[in-house]
Amino acid sequence: MKKVSIKFFANLREISGIVETTISLPEDSKVSDLKYYLKDKFPKIAPNLDTSLVSINREFAFGEENIPDGAEIALFPPVSGGGYNNPTVLIVTEKIIDLNELLEQITLPTTGAACFFTGMVRAKTLDDNLQNTEFLEYEAYLPMAEAKIRQVAEEIRTQWPKVEGIAIVQRIGRLDAGTLTVTIACSAAHRDSGVFEAARYGIDRLKEIVPIWKKEIRPSSESWIEGEYIPKRSDKTGLS
Repeated sequence: MKKVSIKFFANLREISGIVETTISLPEDSKVSDLKYYLKDKFPKIAPNLDTSLVSINREFAFGEENIPDGAEIALFPPVSGGGYNNPTVLIVTEKIIDLNELLEQITLPTTGAACFFTGMVRAKTLDDNLQNTEFLEYEAYLPMAEAKIRQVAEEIRTQWPKVEGIAIVQRIGRLDAGTLTVTIACSAAHRDSGVFEAARYGIDRLKEIVPIWKKEIRPSSESWIEGEYIPKRSDKTGLS
């Protein structure tokens, strides 16, 4: 067995009445196992655990990740959002994007449709000539990137009020060919609620205003890829 500390935040803390506790877990325990264990040990918070986020040693953690001995684990609701009717997951991370985990987090009892856009690293790019790509390096101005991703989610909610859940996840660091780089996901009761348009808007808007850059590494060269969009004053939060 291994011992880990568990910290509860926001509604999980209030419902359970616990700020921090220490528990023992089997040696091969994963994040998904932890949620099942906590549902049994703390039944009051069981309904909230499916959509809660998990961090291990202050980094986001996902279903199949192993939990190390002595880990500091935190459980909390999605980083932004207005409650049960609009779960919102906004993450900039070096971790692998788990689409099943994201779908679970933005699915409500009323959800009947979800639309995902996922970007990935191309192994070959057709410009003037066919170019091979070994890997990409993504860099972010993290505090501003997180704020502007939140702005994108708020704009989606304003334009498509029937959208229930929103997930925007951007990976940074070195990403090899075939790796998912970004995901925009929207859920709603029905497919005609704007989920297709909202997901498309989300990725287009992210490319416009979120300060994330990529360097393309090829066998004989490397270069930073720059966009063409120049932000306007109206792109500042709260301005129109």
